[in-house]
Amino acid sequence: MSSICIFGIFVADLCFFANKIPERGETVLGNNHLVGPGGKGSNQAIAAAKLDGKVNFITKVGKDNYADMALSLYKEAGVNIESVSQESNLSTGVAGIMIDENGNNAINVFAGAAAHLQNGDIDKNLELIKKSEIFLTQMETPYLTTMYALKKAKDNDCLTILNPAPARKINENDFELLDFFTPNETEAEFYYNKKIETNEDIKNAAKEFLNRGVKNIIITLGEKGIYFANKDEEYFIDALKLENEVVDTTGAGDAFNGAFAVALANKFKHKDALIFANKVAGISTTRLGAARSMPTLKEVDNY
Repeated sequence: MSSICIFGIFVADLCFFANKIPERGETVLGNNHLVGPGGKGSNQAIAAAKLDGKVNFITKVGKDNYADMALSLYKEAGVNIESVSQESNLSTGVAGIMIDENGNNAINVFAGAAAHLQNGDIDKNLELIKKSEIFLTQMETPYLTTMYALKKAKDNDCLTILNPAPARKINENDFELLDFFTPNETEAEFYYNKKIETNEDIKNAAKEFLNRGVKNIIITLGEKGIYFANKDEEYFIDALKLENEVVDTTGAGDAFNGAFAVALANKFKHKDALIFANKVAGISTTRLGAARSMPTLKEVDNY
């Protein structure tokens, strides 16, 4: 099994559950509140480690209770923390998450210490990147540092995966750094600059990304499954038929990306890797929380 390097942020998720997500100026009475670990990169690192991936996570946190929560969780999940730096003058990031009765969410993220990640933090961890075969990142870290990290990963022959969440502008020539680009429908619309409603729209959007230099495009479609395309093949894969009902979709995209990285590290063929990642993401939606909802490899095998 090859090793995986993940670059991203940790935030403490403050989750508020209610029948609905409040509109602007509205107050609603909630029915539950959870504080748990979050941040897309952190969730992906935990998802991959729980699937027995060899995971190094590059991030920055403060020296506070939320950082303690992160570090003890990484220990428990088996994430290598030598690349997690702590800054006593910065605070660990936080996210406020509103969740309605159907599991839909609205999120506000303050990256805290992780907003101060710089190219020097990547240089400090170049040895880890060199030893890794898969490099996975998202768009919660500062843009220039994220692209610098992807470039260093490519220079060292890593397979690169960018999960463009949250969707922010990507410079045209940076698409060429991406072996795998994994937007969901909303993120794909942001980059495609058009509504995506039909299967034909999905295919056209995928072509556009391939034309921009992405080697493989994966558009995740929630309960409709996923669409994959590269210059040789294209296909849809249905979502997993779940044994339990969906209770919380928070972190499903992270479960997918973490699992996909593990499948690639295990030399799965593309289609098998996608089916595996799809299954892991599906299982995660039947549990509350983001990092806490990630299944172990044994649970996935038994599902």
